[in-house]
Amino acid sequence: MGAFWMPFTNNRDFKASPRLLVSAAGVHYRDIDGNQVLDGTAGLWCVPCGHAQPRIVAAVREMVGTLDFAPTFQMGHPTAFELAEKLMAYTNHKFGHVFYTNSGSEAVDTALKMALAYHKARGEPARTRLIGRERGYHGVGFGGISVGGIAGNRKQYGTLLPGVDHLPHTHNLEKNAFTRGEPEYGAHLADELERIVALHDASTIAAVIVEPVAGSTGVLIPPKGYLKRLRELCTKHGILLIFDEVITGFGRMTTPFAADYFDVEPDMMTTAKGLTNGTVPMGAVFTKGFVHDAFMDAPAGIELFHGYTYSGHPLACAASLATLEVFEEQKILDHAAGLQEYWADAVYSLKGLPNVIDLRCIGLIAGIELAPIPGKPGMRAYTAFKKAFADGVLIRVTGDIIALSPPLVFEKAHIDELFGKLAKILKDLD
Repeated sequence: MGAFWMPFTNNRDFKASPRLLVSAAGVHYRDIDGNQVLDGTAGLWCVPCGHAQPRIVAAVREMVGTLDFAPTFQMGHPTAFELAEKLMAYTNHKFGHVFYTNSGSEAVDTALKMALAYHKARGEPARTRLIGRERGYHGVGFGGISVGGIAGNRKQYGTLLPGVDHLPHTHNLEKNAFTRGEPEYGAHLADELERIVALHDASTIAAVIVEPVAGSTGVLIPPKGYLKRLRELCTKHGILLIFDEVITGFGRMTTPFAADYFDVEPDMMTTAKGLTNGTVPMGAVFTKGFVHDAFMDAPAGIELFHGYTYSGHPLACAASLATLEVFEEQKILDHAAGLQEYWADAVYSLKGLPNVIDLRCIGLIAGIELAPIPGKPGMRAYTAFKKAFADGVLIRVTGDIIALSPPLVFEKAHIDELFGKLAKILKDLD
């Protein structure tokens, strides 16, 4: 067990008492001791349709026996093109093109490179500055951690990319604690983009990237009107707006994307996770037609010097096509929408429990913020995580925030079990 250096893990603590999952089906895992574990996190935000969906399993199994790999550098295979058309239809044709990657991190770095190259192709090469947001999470590539705003992800890696600035985050416990849905306070924080434009000049800024709902930092929900204001300002100043929908895409908000939920259209979207129901690693960047078309005016030859060996991998494409079919045939979004109010009621039933200082939810996402133990930040939530797993429930924690994001195929009985066990744990938590 010692040979595996585990990602984003307290390796020493884990290996002293391992939590090993050996199978999954529906909304449950099974651990190495045969115990059933209710999946309150859709794996890692990435299994919206539930585990071991027969149609997805069959599609991957068939593809691996038919076409195990095909290059997409100066070559192609039909499934990649079929999927691209289906994905554009899934966006209701609000986007025109898709560029395949293998993860959300790669999708973010791809989108940032596209933004820089787009402005250069249009004759504005001075637009090189990238704007992220405090507490933002955009994966672990150097581009992603540069525009990201979580200190722990940045501090070990030096100065990162130059020419990056950050908008303030929108989290305000004093004004917005225990808000149900979008908070009222904070839309004005989008106007901080005007201050950044005044500091650097719009002619130097390529793109703004934000998560519509910040997930990995602990479920930070945008104030009412905030995203629309960002859209207005980016349009005003000729800045590309990128939504990082790696977490919020593919039904997490009970709509295809958060862009649909908030009725705001970015110029690019990064996606991954639910794109293949977590079955095969895959990410993608969706772009508006004008972004793509700017590259096509170049002299004949390769328009964008960028790509990955596994871009549009046949197995991933097969998994994604099957995932879209499951969404449609099983009416996953309708089912999720029908659970929203019940889910929210369950979340806010925890109000008043010891150490709970905020509750927030939107779509089928929830954040439960706990008061930190003095001198031991993150310990209270991490203890809750371990107790929950021992009690047959998988939750996710970040700092002292519990983040929940169940498979969209949860039923009310699963919500009752999840929050019943979590309430007991919180009542008894030191």
